[in-house]
Amino acid sequence: MGDTLKEPIIFAPKTYQYDKFQLNPEDMAEDPIEQFTKWFQEAQEAKEDLPEAVNLATARLPSGRVSSRVVLFKELDDRGFVIYSNWEQSKKGQDVKSNKYAAITFFWKGLQRQVRVEGVFETVSRSTVQRYFDTRPRGSRLGAWASPQSVEIPSRAALESNLEAIESQFRDSASVPVPDHWGGQRLVPLEIEFWQGRPSRLHDRLVYRRENLEDKKWSIVRIAP
Repeated sequence: MGDTLKEPIIFAPKTYQYDKFQLNPEDMAEDPIEQFTKWFQEAQEAKEDLPEAVNLATARLPSGRVSSRVVLFKELDDRGFVIYSNWEQSKKGQDVKSNKYAAITFFWKGLQRQVRVEGVFETVSRSTVQRYFDTRPRGSRLGAWASPQSVEIPSRAALESNLEAIESQFRDSASVPVPDHWGGQRLVPLEIEFWQGRPSRLHDRLVYRRENLEDKKWSIVRIAP
């Protein structure tokens, strides 16, 4: 049945030409983290909706089954991109336990730009996690305790009951500690692609690559759209 012409449910949605900017190697920083910081700041200045939103793709071994989801990237340092979550119970956490390789993609529609990052996850320190956790609204901190992320639950009422129990547990506490199951993973990049939309789908794609995680030297290549 693979060669049968099927009636599509959705077909060729109307799109538009990318025509705002171009991307040249001589305009790029030597360090991709520096280049990303520049683009991220420009996305913020352009009032992109949630510029920190990323699609995170992980794969579980030995099956190789891939899963993806949109999450919020919360921290960048000179080593990589940090994402905080329930890494013990969540589907992505289970994936990463079997396979540390992962990828994230930023898409900034207004600027007609993407950034793709491929790399390896490493666990950040508990002090790093605590520093970020303390910035979250109290409700979000309590929610991290209440939700067994990605685990099947009987009803919404059961989740709300969990939250009520956690609220009672910490009612007299000014601070909320980080749950043991909650933490941060840093995606240390091996490859970062900067993608700028261009007319006729002949986009500019410049890629930083290195051989291993400790290599300080990056090569920059142009690849075809």
